[in-house]
Amino acid sequence: MNLRQEITATVAAAFVAGTAATFVQMLLWWIDGTPVVGTLLRDARLTAAVVMGPPALKLDQGWHWDVLAWATAIHFTLSIIYALIAWPVARSMAAPAAIGLGALYGAAIYVINLHGFTHVFPWFDVSRGWVTILTHLVFGASLFASCAALARRPNRPH
Repeated sequence: MNLRQEITATVAAAFVAGTAATFVQMLLWWIDGTPVVGTLLRDARLTAAVVMGPPALKLDQGWHWDVLAWATAIHFTLSIIYALIAWPVARSMAAPAAIGLGALYGAAIYVINLHGFTHVFPWFDVSRGWVTILTHLVFGASLFASCAALARRPNRPH
């Protein structure tokens, strides 16, 4: 793979993992009996407040398209950053090892996001819990598995 293909594969893996994690989180909320839409909108406000500032936290629980846009941009930007870090290791792994190491990577990201970043953005502490931990494990596992799978795709001529 050339550099352009590696970057494209890394970004694709980030989007796969970020999307998979979001759907799994929503499923786990539903299983847990947590209000899915309300919690999704709450987490969007928490995330958007990183850029928009604490006033975003005080918005009502309705749909705010600027909040959703910022939350989505931040979510996938972090996914891409984490994928760029993971790619050099994950690209050469077999699927079972990639999934296992990826889950550990997801656990490390959980600690960074929900225990490190909360020193700067304390409003994220409300998101801590088993659903968020499992979601980060899924993110890491699917990220590493996606990187490994995409690295094995045959090169295609342009």
